[in-house]
Amino acid sequence: MSWLSFLRKTSAETRTAHTELQRLEIPLFPLGGVLFPGGVLSLKVFEQRYLDMSAACMKNGTPFGVCLIASGKEVGETAVPHVVGTLAHISEGDMPQLGILMLTVRGGRRFRILSQTTQPDGLLRAEVELLEEREGRDIPEAQRGLLPFLQKIVGDLGPEKMPEPHAYGDAAWVGYRLTEIVPVQALAKQKLLELDDPVARLEILFTYLAQHKLVV
Repeated sequence: MSWLSFLRKTSAETRTAHTELQRLEIPLFPLGGVLFPGGVLSLKVFEQRYLDMSAACMKNGTPFGVCLIASGKEVGETAVPHVVGTLAHISEGDMPQLGILMLTVRGGRRFRILSQTTQPDGLLRAEVELLEEREGRDIPEAQRGLLPFLQKIVGDLGPEKMPEPHAYGDAAWVGYRLTEIVPVQALAKQKLLELDDPVARLEILFTYLAQHKLVV
């Protein structure tokens, strides 16, 4: 069984029922990469639909949604997004030249798209439900070998890429940070984002990194 097949199977087995979850209406920004809760992402915005979206989000202090593209491209015609994404909160914005906006965003809660519409300018808007996070789960003894590897990477990348606080005792935080840095295709990262069980995510990451002799 391929790693992606295993991820699909695990995601289906661990998905829990989401009832009475908070719903939001947000604009979507489909991308070729995955944003994780607590992660930092730099964006170069130049299409008018996303310039307008960013201006509205900064003015109102509201997030937009980042989703991995399922089909299509980042630029031009509206892409089709995967249904699970992450809220993006703008932390910095700068326009070094007219029509080019440089954004830094921080990942918030995960969400699942319930419905979506396309505006005349091509911007996607969606009704989403926020997904529950199992925060505060301890790192199982069997996966504690991941911590020295992650701590070294965090130290090498520095606070700009890996801002504090560093929650090395939280299985969800550790899993998200490791998934950001492992050299696997974006679809594999998406499947790891979709997992609801942070320990299951750690088990998959540990297996992959142990096979590549990066953890023991």
